[in-house]
Amino acid sequence: MAKYMLIMRGTDETGAKMMETPFEEMLETMGRLNEEMIKAGVLVAAEGLDDPSQGVVVDYDGEVPVVTDGPYGETKELFGGFWMLDVASKDEAVEWAKRLPAFPGAKCEIRRVPTIDEFPQDNEWVVKERAWRERTGQL
Repeated sequence: MAKYMLIMRGTDETGAKMMETPFEEMLETMGRLNEEMIKAGVLVAAEGLDDPSQGVVVDYDGEVPVVTDGPYGETKELFGGFWMLDVASKDEAVEWAKRLPAFPGAKCEIRRVPTIDEFPQDNEWVVKERAWRERTGQL
């Protein structure tokens, strides 16, 4: 098994189309898919993100990071939410992604999440993270 993050991305137009859908209908559609993932034993976490106008961007282009309140101006794609799945393969993650409720213009980026076992086990920071994960029940 491997963890994959399914990251929903959309444009301002995608968001506008989504807002035309009744909220209860959207909750039911998402809820049904999440329930299928739970029953299949693959869902680790899932969250939607707040409106971009409520966020900030930290820009590291200069010597000192610059913080700018949202919205972000000419952003072509915005992250809207994610699902973290624990599945047998990337192909399985893709199959789940194909079932996500989405609006025209939306995209789903799928990224594997490396495990702590893939990092040098003699590194002091990896040792500390492993200990933290064990203390918090994440291993």
